[in-house]
Amino acid sequence: MATSSARVTSAAPARRSTSVPDGWLKPGILIGAMVPLVSLVVRGVTGTLDANPIAQIENELGLAALVFLVACLACTPARRVWGWTWPVRIRRELGLLAFFYASLHLLTYVFLDQQVDVGRIVADVVERPFITIGFLAFLALVPLAFTSTRASIRRLGFHRWQRLHQLTYLAGVLAVIHFIWRVKLDVSQPLTYAVVLLILLGARLVY
Repeated sequence: MATSSARVTSAAPARRSTSVPDGWLKPGILIGAMVPLVSLVVRGVTGTLDANPIAQIENELGLAALVFLVACLACTPARRVWGWTWPVRIRRELGLLAFFYASLHLLTYVFLDQQVDVGRIVADVVERPFITIGFLAFLALVPLAFTSTRASIRRLGFHRWQRLHQLTYLAGVLAVIHFIWRVKLDVSQPLTYAVVLLILLGARLVY
């Protein structure tokens, strides 16, 4: 009995230590994730945005969405390559943040850029390839956001849920193409994200 008690006692701190990061990890991610949005709001209120503020807001919100989407896709490779477990614990939050910023990106385009002119929006989606691709990327994120709960896993079954969430890869590829086609001159930044995405997808194939 004494030996078993000692084992339980010695194991208890280990369990506590593995749960400690959750106390600050998810709140820290959420607080940090609001920095791009708060920065845009502050610059908008103080009038320090660029000469084309709507385009700047669209671009920065879209970039934030891509950053969180790529970070979400990096969680599993990080666990398999380096043995890190903490990225997997925030994967859901990163995916939802990607959807959040993608939604703001789309709403800025609809309400500020196009002023809810349905005819112009439809024409843009049909006639401008980079907008078509961007719209498809957003559509790919919608079912992922609405099935990100444990209840959805139970309802769909893990294997069907897992297959559905492979749309994340498609959303990432479409988002990068949207970014590349959106930039008219210097494509070094979107190409950097394209390379990172290819590495992440390649790592998944290897493992």
